Amino acid sequence: MAAAQGHFSDHSDGIRGTGKTAGDRVDPTETNPVPPAFRRAVEGLRAVRLRPEIEVDPTRPPQRLAPYAYALEAAVVEGEEDLADGRLVLLHDPAGHDAWKGTFRLVTLIRAELEPEMAADPLLPEVCWSWLTGAMEARGLAYGEASGTVTMASSHYFGGLAERRPATQIEIRASWTPQEGLAGVPDSGTHLAAWCDLLCQVAGLPPSPAEPGAGPATGPGAGTTSGAGVVPLPQRRGPQQP
Repeated sequence: MAAAQGHFSDHSDGIRGTGKTAGDRVDPTETNPVPPAFRRAVEGLRAVRLRPEIEVDPTRPPQRLAPYAYALEAAVVEGEEDLADGRLVLLHDPAGHDAWKGTFRLVTLIRAELEPEMAADPLLPEVCWSWLTGAMEARGLAYGEASGTVTMASSHYFGGLAERRPATQIEIRASWTPQEGLAGVPDSGTHLAAWCDLLCQVAGLPPSPAEPGAGPATGPGAGTTSGAGVVPLPQRRGPQQP
């Protein structure tokens, strides 16, 4: 399994930060040390060990959403097929944010291609949202102010592409505020693990033995089931290549 990776929004390997709120003009000569709480939260992300099907790469985080940001992108790969991909961003504003009701925020985008018959299920958006909340509950995570959208987009091919089957892509956009623990640091590593559970579920992979609800286990969340009462989608193909 591969450890998560990423980098700080100021492109200085996490040594300095702007110390400004989102939207402020920044003097390039004015920098402040990266807050210890943010540094520890990022270290928590970097320490997570992931399923072998998940490939993680660093990506440039957004620059104007918060003074500090750290971003990862991941794909669920089986053979040579990408079954699902996504992006997870950790935001931090030491001064707090009224809309977040906290100093940290997690933002995500997940995408996967579905079989046409799966996309015809009118309850699919509700099911996918329940996977997000269920993944966090299964790992015993406390969070607040969750919001997001589940979008389905269909593509039909014509002319020289008429032989292709219609394709439907599902997209989950969401954000939530992780509960802060000691010294104001959230359990970022477990949030990443729950997010990876969701990514694999959207991709149609069965739970791994290490996931909650996948079999006997010890520790917090042992024996719980992610998305209890929700029937997972069957295995599906990955996105078609152009």
